[in-house]
Amino acid sequence: MPAAPLPLLVRHLGRQPYEPVWHAMQAFTDARGPDTPDELWLVEHDPVFTLGQAGRPEHVLAPGDIPVVQVDRGGQVTYHGPGQIVAYPLLDLRRLKVGVRELVHRIEQAIIDTLAEWNIVAARREGAPGVYVGEAKIAALGLRVRHGCSFHGLAFNVAMDLEPFHRINPCGYAGLQVVRMLDLGGPSRLADVEDVLIAELGRQFGLSPQDADPALPRAAA
Repeated sequence: MPAAPLPLLVRHLGRQPYEPVWHAMQAFTDARGPDTPDELWLVEHDPVFTLGQAGRPEHVLAPGDIPVVQVDRGGQVTYHGPGQIVAYPLLDLRRLKVGVRELVHRIEQAIIDTLAEWNIVAARREGAPGVYVGEAKIAALGLRVRHGCSFHGLAFNVAMDLEPFHRINPCGYAGLQVVRMLDLGGPSRLADVEDVLIAELGRQFGLSPQDADPALPRAAA
């Protein structure tokens, strides 16, 4: 008999400010051992611009009242806010035998397959991580790998206000269009999309999603 799939502990964190969750991800990744189960954190962030390690300040055009946070993920500048699913897959890539390129590919595929549930046709772009519907970006990726484990993750536009994207060059591209599911016939409730996304991420990584305490783990808090 094949071994049962390893668990993926899913934490629904609700709406949270950005920085405490970021620091909790770092702490979780630094504290985990070879037997620590993989986790998936789902969160809706208060409005924030985050500037990745490759991010250039000139791509933040006019932040106004929205804070800008320099972070340790890959990629350029993006926006997080209410109505957007932010998902953080905290995975032991060595145990899963997954490289970084494959990690990106599988996360993108999970988003593409989630959108297909609502008959929204999406695709990836070579050299520009994320997921696109036509010319417009619907999901951004920014990842970090430390000690063979991943943190940070994906931001998926469901029913958010897109105006703040006009205040930046999204992902470093001037004039890059962004789009949300709600305008493509998708649902407005994040929970409906989260349920499908969790299942698709579990399928991509061969893990069995299981609900966990909807709070940051104690080692990381």
